[in-house]
Amino acid sequence: MRARRVIISGGGTAGHLYPALAVGRKIKEKAPHLHLTYVGSGRALERDIMKHHGVEFIPLKIKGIKGKGWKAIPSLLLLPFSFKKSIWILLRRRPHLVVGVGGYSSGPIVLLASWLRIPTLIMEQNLKPGYTNRLLIPWVRKAVVAFKGSLPFFREKGAFMGNPVRDEFYGLSPKEENGKLTILIFGGSQGSHFLNQSLVRSLPLLKKEKDSLRIFHQTGKADCEWVKQNYQETSFKDVVVASYFHDMAQFFQKSDLIVSRAGATTIAELIASSKASILIPFSQATDNHQVLNARELERVEGAEVILEEEFDPEDFSQRIFEYLRNKEKIRRIGKNLETLRTENTAERIASLCMEMMEKK
Repeated sequence: MRARRVIISGGGTAGHLYPALAVGRKIKEKAPHLHLTYVGSGRALERDIMKHHGVEFIPLKIKGIKGKGWKAIPSLLLLPFSFKKSIWILLRRRPHLVVGVGGYSSGPIVLLASWLRIPTLIMEQNLKPGYTNRLLIPWVRKAVVAFKGSLPFFREKGAFMGNPVRDEFYGLSPKEENGKLTILIFGGSQGSHFLNQSLVRSLPLLKKEKDSLRIFHQTGKADCEWVKQNYQETSFKDVVVASYFHDMAQFFQKSDLIVSRAGATTIAELIASSKASILIPFSQATDNHQVLNARELERVEGAEVILEEEFDPEDFSQRIFEYLRNKEKIRRIGKNLETLRTENTAERIASLCMEMMEKK
C-alpha cells in the first residue's frame, strides 16, 4: 500500500508557519513513512523558515486581499494562477488530507481539495476567525480553534484544542538569575517599525537603569542597523540586536519579560512558556484580531496591554522599572497564564488528522 500523503497549506507570516510545522512534526512521528508537503506564499522569509526546517515546501504566487482597497487589484489578478497551481499540486500529490493553517495562501488549495472530496481540516489561531477561514467554513469537514470563544463561528465543525506550539516552548528550564531584568523585544517575523521606533524613543529614559537591563531585540531586516546604532548611542552594552531569531524558544528561556505584538502564535507561545509580557497589538491587524487576542491574556491578568495610540515612553519606562523592582509580579503574571494553557495540542490535532484519514 502506498504511503499516505498530507498537504499542510497556509502562511504569509511565521505565525501561520510554526503551528503548521508543530502539527506536521507530530503527524510524521505517528506515521514516519507518510509524505508531507507544505504549501505557502512565496515570501522570502517564508522560504527561509521552511528551508531552515528542512521540509518540502511549494510556494504559491498569491497575496492578501482583505483590507487592501484598490491595492487588492494585483492580488486579484494572481488568483487564477494560484488556483491553477493548487489544482496541479492536488492532482500531482493526491493527498489523503489537506490541512489549512490560515492565511491567504491556504484558501485556494483547501477549497479545491474540498471540491475534490479530499478530507479537509482548518486551524484557527485567533479569537475571531480570519477572513480566509471564514470563507472556508462551509466547505471544510473540521475546524480546530485556539480559543473556546471561537467555537460559535464553526458550530458543529469546531473543536477546541488550543494553538499548536513547538515542543521546545513547553517546560523551559528556569532562567538563570544574574541580577538583571532580561527583556525580549520582537514584533513578529518581519519586525514592527512602530515597536522599534517606540522602544528607541524609550531608550533615553531607560538609560538610567541600563546596567540592570539585558535586552534581546528582533527588529526585522529593514530596521536592524539603525536600531542597533541607537542602542550604541545610548551606551547600552548588554544587548543583542538581530533581524530575526530562528531559535525563539532559547530567547524565551533566557528572558524575564517579553515585549511584543499580539499575533496568535506569539500568544500561544507566551501561554505555553508561562512568560510575563507587555503586549502592544498591531492596530491595523485584520478584524482587530491582535487586540482581541491580547485582551484574552489581560482578562486573566496574564499580560499588560498597551494600545498603539496610548503608547508613551515615560509610561513604558516606568512599567519596566516596576518589573525591575518587583520580580514577584513577573512570577505572578506567568502563573496566571496557566489557566489558559492547553496540553499536547499538536499531538491531539495530529491524532485528529490520522482519524480523518482512517475514516476516508
